[in-house]
Amino acid sequence: MVNEKTQNLQDVFLNNARKTKCPVTIFLVNGVKLQGIITWFDNFSMLLQRDTHAQLVYKHAISTIMPNQSLDLFNEDNVD
Repeated sequence: MVNEKTQNLQDVFLNNARKTKCPVTIFLVNGVKLQGIITWFDNFSMLLQRDTHAQLVYKHAISTIMPNQSLDLFNEDNVD
């Protein structure tokens, strides 16, 4: 049996944004707009850094994450 590691799109997207330190705009389900850089994430939350402040954002509160620049999600180097 081959032991293949599969990554879901959410993890690839968030990890790419984190590694490249791409600024993102996050829209919450209640309409609030947050901006910053994703510095950490897990299955339930993410840490958003802006200037010297960090915000812990729960994923269930997020509607949309919009990067401020294009992300190369389908590069061979992102398959790790």
